[in-house]
Amino acid sequence: MARLETRYVCGTCGATSLRWEGQCRSCGNWNTMVESAVERPLPRARATRAAATAVPHVTPLTRLAATETDRIPVGMREVDRVLGGGLVPGSLVLLGGEPGIGKSTLVLALCGAIAAGSDGDGRVLYASGEESAAQLRMRANRLGLSDGARGGEQIDVLPETSVERIVAAAEATAPSLLVVDSIQTLTTDELEGPAGSVGQVRAATARLQAYAKENGVPTILVGHVTKDGTLAGPKTLEHIVDVVLTLEGERFSGLRLLRSSKNRFGSTEEVGVFEMAADGLREVADPAAAFIETDSLGAPGVAIAATLEGSRPLLVEVQALVAPQVHGSPRRTAAGLDVQRLALLIAVLGRRAGMNLASHDVYANIVGGLAVEEPAIDLPLALALVSALRDRPLTSGTVLCGEIGLTGELRPVHGLSRRLREAYRLGFTRAVVPSRSGRGEDVDNGAIEIVRVATLRDAIAAALTERAPQLAIPIGETTR
Repeated sequence: MARLETRYVCGTCGATSLRWEGQCRSCGNWNTMVESAVERPLPRARATRAAATAVPHVTPLTRLAATETDRIPVGMREVDRVLGGGLVPGSLVLLGGEPGIGKSTLVLALCGAIAAGSDGDGRVLYASGEESAAQLRMRANRLGLSDGARGGEQIDVLPETSVERIVAAAEATAPSLLVVDSIQTLTTDELEGPAGSVGQVRAATARLQAYAKENGVPTILVGHVTKDGTLAGPKTLEHIVDVVLTLEGERFSGLRLLRSSKNRFGSTEEVGVFEMAADGLREVADPAAAFIETDSLGAPGVAIAATLEGSRPLLVEVQALVAPQVHGSPRRTAAGLDVQRLALLIAVLGRRAGMNLASHDVYANIVGGLAVEEPAIDLPLALALVSALRDRPLTSGTVLCGEIGLTGELRPVHGLSRRLREAYRLGFTRAVVPSRSGRGEDVDNGAIEIVRVATLRDAIAAALTERAPQLAIPIGETTR
């Protein structure tokens, strides 16, 4: 039999050591050595295995059978969209997010949707290490799962933190879906570390992965985001699982975004939009208009950007505030945007468009808690900064998209037709876009007026109004 030993493995570079060390000798990082279980065969068993091992049979790639794995539809449109059509049997899915963002609410609603759509031939095992059975019943009451009308009778609840007992219960009940909430609470008998330590989390994940692959049962792991922004410990855990989902959003805002940063079975560019309500997470019927606040349209410093999340066009509101610097170095603050990209656009505006922001504090924000990374946000952000600096709003009904180069030129963006059609559907009448279209793209504007510009200066002249709006002062009142 194999002998079980422990080694200390660096969570950054993977180097091993016989004992714990404060600093990894390989990469030099501190406090990255974690205890891990290692199976080592006995010398006699190793020699016997080496003698009995035959040369493995290899198959050319062209002769492999083309098989298509049937996915398991979740029953929630937004979740199926992010997953690429549903759960793949035997896959290991990691759902992460900040505490209190709604991860447990989402997975319990997902369990109810799968149980309700299984027609009585499948069950769901929900292993909870954080909440008791009574607390889960309260959450189920809020989601409408306790009456049994939506599949609540087919959801088995197991309050347990031992990964061996969870796997034993899953093998006995043979569920069609296994949910573990959360991975930080699990422990394994192979290690002596506390729950939540890196060694315990990795060993428990490896054990659940072996069960999922051997039995073809999709398994969902819930993990919290740690202080350094990683999911359930080191990045090596994300390498073990097949799919990594992240639930994002502002805790004090109702909108929640489901993203996929890793998906071995589909695209990682799609995004699901939900709204937190009293009865749980609801799918947003019109995500393209969810991030636009109509009350602020027409104000200085506000621009509407036509973005593209995967195959879905989204219109988002970009807000900017420019204030004279009071003391010290000027501040550059961004929410939902890359701060380095903001600093780059400020430099381009000063050098190529004559808009000097070096002596101003600059604040930029994406309304609704959405984080936008694509380059098409450059032009809306730059014009929002110019609008705030000049205190002049953009032309009413205008939507913007385009990437800005270091020389001030506008570069084409992909998917322009889908962006413009969605903008026209939402009532926008005018679009300022780069003069050149993407390669091989035939722009179908959907009857929206297109203003093509080649440089940042031309975009400012085409989008900015002539003068700031005059505020009416009621009779009998004077300004102080």
